[in-house]
Amino acid sequence: MIETEAKRPRVLLAAVDTGEYDAEQSLDELEELADTAGADTAARIVQKRPAFDSATCIGPGRLEEMAQLCQSGDIDQIIFDHELTATQIRNIEDACGVHTIDRTMLILDIFAQRATTHEGRLQVELAQQRYRLPRLAGMGIQLSRLGGGIGTRGPGETKLETDKRHIRTRISNLSAELKEIEKRRTYARSRRKKDGVLVCAIVGYTNVGKSTLLNLLTDAGVLAENKLFATLETTSRAIELPDGRSLMLVDTVGLIRRLPHHLVEAFKSTLEEAANADVILHICDASAENCEEQAQVTLDLLSELGCDGIPVVTVFNKCDLLPEELAFAPETRNAVLISAKENRGMDQLLAALAKALPDPARRMRLLLPFSQGSLLNEIRSSGKLFSEEYTPDGVLVDAMVDVRLQKAAAPYETEKA
Repeated sequence: MIETEAKRPRVLLAAVDTGEYDAEQSLDELEELADTAGADTAARIVQKRPAFDSATCIGPGRLEEMAQLCQSGDIDQIIFDHELTATQIRNIEDACGVHTIDRTMLILDIFAQRATTHEGRLQVELAQQRYRLPRLAGMGIQLSRLGGGIGTRGPGETKLETDKRHIRTRISNLSAELKEIEKRRTYARSRRKKDGVLVCAIVGYTNVGKSTLLNLLTDAGVLAENKLFATLETTSRAIELPDGRSLMLVDTVGLIRRLPHHLVEAFKSTLEEAANADVILHICDASAENCEEQAQVTLDLLSELGCDGIPVVTVFNKCDLLPEELAFAPETRNAVLISAKENRGMDQLLAALAKALPDPARRMRLLLPFSQGSLLNEIRSSGKLFSEEYTPDGVLVDAMVDVRLQKAAAPYETEKA
């Protein structure tokens, strides 16, 4: 038996620089994405233009240059750093003679490779189908089953209409399945709240070390690779904080600049773990040149998900890759400096999490109606009662109230104890 290693496809990366963002930096990220998907970058082309060409995205001169590179450079595929219409893809392929995809299709392909759970596969397929639907119309006459001329006229669906109907049906079925899974996820969250389980959502840009940190703290055994989107599935594990409290760590899907809208929608139920957390652990790659920009991408999405008001602990990971004078310096910008790879800074991280969480118990002065006898019994059994006085309006209580009862007791608070 002779084992042969599969040849990695050679790709040409293309981008139009309209000044909206740093095109070269974005192409560097696209090259990483291509490597993650299993391709080698053979060449890169960037063109500065005030706007995208409606027919081919890139200008005719650069398109001709791309065609020559494809013919002489053994190029298997072209990847554009922008979303392309079906018409643009067809025109580029006609000119260059090689298969062409865009950034969104590349990210969807990586997600399809990485999805291992049933929910993950459903989410990826839903994103793919939503992406395909508006692009069917530009695929051209080859999609029509009805030709012109004698013997071809009559009622019936074109292949385009049939394909659209099938995709819409599939989207509807996938959405229904994911809603059922979301119901179970929501139930699990409500159970955690009811049981007083504190939850920490780990969020951050892709490949900043979220899975490595989770494995270090909990022995979760999650796949951790130096690649973009190494893990997609949500993983939950419990840890104990220095003050004795138990904290559930929930890993979330990595984020990326210009994350396709279809993926945000498909993975919304997973990302919403952050919106329901007691504290958010925001991991940043301290060694990345564009660390601040990556952090802002994460903060913008957290705001979009409605996470405002939830305490955030910012952590700069990979500090072992920084110069010695910067690595593990005193905490700056209210952040914790760590290296998950070298197990450094973990004590400071756990202390910061404990500090950010709501106090386990708070002293409250309450006037509880007689109808709230069950709440009074829970306060008695889980907290410390300083005084209890029966009045015509209810029971006046001065007590240390456990964190899981504070929300229920808040409407009856008379004054700060």
